[in-house]
Amino acid sequence: MLNNFLKDYTIVLASGSPRRQQFFKDLALDFTIQVKEIDEVYPDHLEAEEISDYLAKLKASVFTNLKPKDILITSDTIVWHKNKALGKPKSNKEAIKMITSLSDDTHEVITSVCFKTTKQTWIVNHNTKVTFKKLSAEEIEYYVNTYTPLDKAGAYGIQEWIGFIGISSIEGSYFNVMGLPTHLVYETLMTIATP
Repeated sequence: MLNNFLKDYTIVLASGSPRRQQFFKDLALDFTIQVKEIDEVYPDHLEAEEISDYLAKLKASVFTNLKPKDILITSDTIVWHKNKALGKPKSNKEAIKMITSLSDDTHEVITSVCFKTTKQTWIVNHNTKVTFKKLSAEEIEYYVNTYTPLDKAGAYGIQEWIGFIGISSIEGSYFNVMGLPTHLVYETLMTIATP
């Protein structure tokens, strides 16, 4: 349906994430993929959605040759816990430490999405509260050693084994925790396509 409204536009997804790419396919969108590497560094004073907003805009800022009918989409997800941002772990040891800190507690998953055209930039974000049960050391180690937590903010994927057995409740969008608030992407693209 959305494709009908966007038939005059070219959607450019600037993400190497297989999950985000699958979301765009599942939304029945025609899109191209362009990825440019950046250093995901942000000012120390930023907090929560300020961080993900900043990084999503930063990812968009390196695309300077957009055509008039291009809609560039970038995104960033962080886990916010105890006033600290958890990004992607650099090792299994760090992943175990991250998940251990999330065990028996509630954290926030924040995803920001930036939409950029030659004329305007929009930024939207969504915050989902996720509560883990008390996880045993064996459960955490099994997950980290069996799955691929190193490409995920907070070192876990809600759609994987750890989500099945460990998450006791969520408040907000499930898909946001997977990496994209699909309802906001749909709403924003509809707004751009039907001004």
